[in-house]
Amino acid sequence: MNVGAIFLSIFKPTNYTFWYKSKFICCVLLVCFLFMIQTLYAQNFQTCNLKNTTTYSGEKLTYKVYYTFAGIYVPAGEATFSNTLETYNQKKVFHVKGEGHTYKSYDWFYKVRDLYESYIDTITLLPLKFVRTVSEGGHKINDHVVFNHQTNQAVSAKKTIKTTDCIQDVLSAIYYARNIDFSKYKINELIPFEMYLDDEIYPLYIRYLGKSTLKTKYGSYKTIMFKPKLIEGTLFKGGEEMTVFVTDDKYKIPVYIETPIVVGKVKVYLLPKGE
Repeated sequence: MNVGAIFLSIFKPTNYTFWYKSKFICCVLLVCFLFMIQTLYAQNFQTCNLKNTTTYSGEKLTYKVYYTFAGIYVPAGEATFSNTLETYNQKKVFHVKGEGHTYKSYDWFYKVRDLYESYIDTITLLPLKFVRTVSEGGHKINDHVVFNHQTNQAVSAKKTIKTTDCIQDVLSAIYYARNIDFSKYKINELIPFEMYLDDEIYPLYIRYLGKSTLKTKYGSYKTIMFKPKLIEGTLFKGGEEMTVFVTDDKYKIPVYIETPIVVGKVKVYLLPKGE
């Protein structure tokens, strides 16, 4: 399992053996925020500047990840998203964090302790800096990317690449997408978006599926449903295999994600506060 897997591996892992081993937490985060990435390029992005109406400083969302295989249903780890208001380069920013870890009972097999961070301009909702500190099965990654929206560039330790006007990273995408009006879309309509990841720009999309009432052991919700297109070759199967449910209200909080992986299936649930 990996939180970045949670974010990264999800799209383009660079070491397949490494990522396959981390299939549990891997899904956690990605699964958890793909839910919100839902419509980065909604409304054809006539403007990049959406007004924040959904998130706030102090918000914290916790998800429990289950791995299922051959009828076995096992809790494997947790992922948490938090948000605080800070100052970065003399700008007010949302400092959001995505953290993921395996439970201690799984550490003997594949220990994961991941942290992803994004500094998001509170006015434009565009990322200014993205950081990941990853420790997975003894494999460690420490990396950060700075976004210059005046020159449309993303600068990492390895290279500088050209970005688009409304580019998002894997964390900022969640908070940006939560401010989009989904009532303007028809069932089965495709919503394209672009994301920066590992010094590359990825054109992806999500398919809007409509609304439903979802009941889980952790609660009952009125939801909006989506299927994000995944890249074949990662631990996820290519195509539209993942299904994401977010609350049908102004907050657009992901409450449940389900997806098959190379072996078995992963299910992710929003935990009620206090659990």
